[in-house]
Amino acid sequence: MPELPEVEVVRRGLDAHVTGRTITAVEVLNLRAVRRHEPGPADFAGRLAGRSVVAASRRGKYLWLELDGAEAIIAHLGMSGQMLVQPEGVADEKHLRVRVRFADGGPELRFVDQRTFGGLALADMVEAAGAAVPAPVAHIARDPMDPAFDPDAAVTALRRKRTGVKRALLDQTLVSGVGNIYADESLWRTKLHWARPTEKLTRAQAGELLSAATEVMTEALAAGGTSFDALYVNVNGQSGYFERSLAVYGQEGKPCRRCGAEIRRDPFMNRSSYSCPRCQPMPRNPHV
Repeated sequence: MPELPEVEVVRRGLDAHVTGRTITAVEVLNLRAVRRHEPGPADFAGRLAGRSVVAASRRGKYLWLELDGAEAIIAHLGMSGQMLVQPEGVADEKHLRVRVRFADGGPELRFVDQRTFGGLALADMVEAAGAAVPAPVAHIARDPMDPAFDPDAAVTALRRKRTGVKRALLDQTLVSGVGNIYADESLWRTKLHWARPTEKLTRAQAGELLSAATEVMTEALAAGGTSFDALYVNVNGQSGYFERSLAVYGQEGKPCRRCGAEIRRDPFMNRSSYSCPRCQPMPRNPHV
């Protein structure tokens, strides 16, 4: 699932190609693509006609297009959702779910989703923590790349939890934007095991971990994100290449770049955690 760097790459593309344009028509080609919009596809399409896109925004892994009239289109990318900008007349993608046309007759915005886990929905904008966000995003914490992010408060919240440090990193109400990939990479950089109890972290360790998360996500953003297959692409259909820089995630059986030990994979929350058994030893009394 796309994490902060991948979503930010898409946001930047949408901001460049969609912001400031007026919608003329929306075509919903698959009902599941707007299932989160409870009034249904006709209401979704009808309410968007004539509306202008005033900003492309993001908080953590959550992406939306802000509209005139204090509403927003929330884009849930899921496992395979893509927001593509295509010239009108270009052949439809096999898994095209929603098409948005604009008054200037320029490129269309297309929502493509092979697995249909993602979708689009309209939501009201509300004030939350000093910023305007869609109502469903109001409970999501700021991310480390947000100018208003408070690292001291995040460190306090992280250490207050009674859980494993990776579980805390993935809690979007504590710190948003970090998912499985960048959690593993951040933990490797700080030599912390994923099951280390948060209450055992010093303030310095927690601060270093958040700094590492910011650092690795910034590097991933510069590389266009992490693409393991053709499902994550930017608005022009291009893949990111940070996969080449991953130190532990997906590297099971390969030597650690720091010490040479064999990277291991452990089951974690119906997913996997990757770590170096030498650099990141299992703690006593771990939270697993």
